[in-house]
Formats: sequence, C-alpha cells, structure tokens
Amino acid sequence: MKIPYYSLQHISDSFQPELSKAISTATASGWYLQGKENEEFEKTFAQYCGTTHCVGVGNGMDALTLIFLAYQAMGVMGAQDEVIVPANTCIATIIGILRAGLTPVLCEPTLDSCNIDVEQIERLITPRTRAILPVHLYGRCAPMEAICQLAFKHRLKVVEDCAQAHGAIYKTRKVGSWGDAAGFSFYPSKNLGALGDGGAVTTNDKEVARLVRVLGNYGSSAKYVHDYMGINSRLDEVQAAVLRVKLKRLDDDNNRRRAVAQRYINGISNPLIRLLAMTNSDENVYHIFPLFTPQRDRLQAHLTACGIQTLIHYPIPPHHQKALSRFAHLSLPITEQIHREELSLPMSPLLTNEEVQQVIDAVNQFV
Repeated sequence: MKIPYYSLQHISDSFQPELSKAISTATASGWYLQGKENEEFEKTFAQYCGTTHCVGVGNGMDALTLIFLAYQAMGVMGAQDEVIVPANTCIATIIGILRAGLTPVLCEPTLDSCNIDVEQIERLITPRTRAILPVHLYGRCAPMEAICQLAFKHRLKVVEDCAQAHGAIYKTRKVGSWGDAAGFSFYPSKNLGALGDGGAVTTNDKEVARLVRVLGNYGSSAKYVHDYMGINSRLDEVQAAVLRVKLKRLDDDNNRRRAVAQRYINGISNPLIRLLAMTNSDENVYHIFPLFTPQRDRLQAHLTACGIQTLIHYPIPPHHQKALSRFAHLSLPITEQIHREELSLPMSPLLTNEEVQQVIDAVNQFV
C-alpha cells in the first residue's frame, strides 16, 4: 500500500460537492476581492478564534509583516527594533519580521517541545526589544501563559505565528487570541487550507485591525486615498468561500489528527527514534507529526522503500540559509540538532487505521 504524506486532491474531494458549489457561487457573484465572502469568513473566523477582529490577507508571511507595519504606523515600534523569535521556525516567520524593517533575535527552542524556550527569552531582551513572536510549531501550542506574563513584565507585544495550529487550544483559549495580534496561513496543506495562498490576522485591537486592512490595500483608507505606504495583500473571494466551507469541519478534522497521532505515540517503539514530550490533547492539532533520529536520512530511505512518503521540516535551519547569512555566526546547537534529525510522518484526517498501522510497523522495523 502506497501512503502519501498528505494528498491535497483527496482532501479537496472529501469536501465535495459543497466545495464546488461555494466556488461557483463566489465566481458567479462578479465580485472577487473584499466582498461578502471575505466579510462572512472574517466574522466567523474571529468568533472561532475568540477575537473581536479578523482581517483576511494574501498569505501567512504578509500577516506577520502587516502586524509589525501596523505597530510602526501606531508609533509602537520603530526601524530596527527587535523581535524575539524561535530560531527553528520556518524561514517565512523571520522574513516577515525583516520585511517590516525590524530585527529578528533568534531564540533556541526546548528539545522536548521544539517550541521557544521561555527561560532563554528573558536573556535576549534588550532596550530595543519590542515584541516576542512565539510559533506554535507542528501544531503544538507554545507556552503562552508564561510568554504573556514575561511580555507584560517587560511591556512587550506578543505576536503569535499560528500558521500550523488552527484550532489548537491552550488553557481554554484558542491560539490567535492569546497575543496582541496573530498571523495565520491558509496555505493548501494547512489544517485549514485554501486552494491557493491566503492568510489572516486576528486581534482584539481595533486599531491594529484597521491598519492591517489599510496597509494590505496599498495603504488606502478610501478609494484613491493613500495615507500610508502599504502593500498589496488581500484574501480573494474564492479562497474566502473555500475557507468558509472547510472551517465547518476543522474541529472534527483536528480530532481525527489527534487520534492518528495517539496511535503513532502508542505504537512507535524503536530505540533509534525520539518523539516529542506528551502534551494536553487540546494543545496540539498535529499539523505535522515529527520524529527525530540521528539516522534521519536512512530512516527516510527505509520508509520510502516501504511505500511511505515522508517530508523533512526543515532540512536547513534559517541561520544557515544564504538569504539569512547575517545570522550565520550564531551558535544554536539545539536548533541545529532539530533540523538535522527531524522527519515528518504522514498526517491527515483521512488516514485510515490500517495505513497508520503500516507506518508504525515500518518505523519499528527500522534498524
């Protein structure tokens, strides 16, 4: 049996015929940007996340950039101010900070969670620090209570990167509602994925929401009136319609992901393999199910031979990327170990128990 890592076609098919009907309705309306579909999705997603505001944008990286541009327009941050961010995140998180003219300060994660190490954050705070940007990596909640307490102590903003954690709950509150603002990605493979690029900002700050909307529309507050140097970053009506359909099933899909993950956790038993520490079930929506081994490449080849597709998230740490060569001098051994050892198993709400067992057996057979 061939087991794909994640089949976008199968996911889309599982939403039929409602998905096609929603797309047809959106395209037949003759209104393709900033219309009814966006308005309804923004309202529903804000309610889902537990915030008062949601603004659709072009993608997840733009969401983070626009938040920081909004804070600069408000006078809260200035050029080259610092944002503390986990060193082992997707590079888009760091680029989002840089595009806003701010300085990322890379913080090591903990090895047992792969999320930012709160004990390391305080050591990195300087007079130029303005925000902490936790990433809910792999779908697992960062320790938001401790992060928010630390931010309050030092009068810092908290901006969440929720690109991998739609619907995750930390201590009764969903991600996207803990920080001062949060960025979401709706890249097709996300737990809540569009059929193309898409993103959103959630916040309880009315002014942040207003400025994100303005700055994402060329800095325009009214047609042909431009108060700021903005960018073009808007969620289109077709993608908003797709997301409205998929949002209805998100909690059920996340619960199935948890069930798959629990089978992996209970079944994988191999001394060469390390799994992340257990967490409260609500705190992880398992966008990715990672395992770790110094024999990562050999394990991936073994699983491929068994008909199981895997991915690596991510093979090169951000500070070793040519695009971020300014950070190449940093010593980040935990980040480097994670990127050297991580391998992602198939994870989908459509995986059958038989497929999951086949993956478990193949992992356990690796020597």
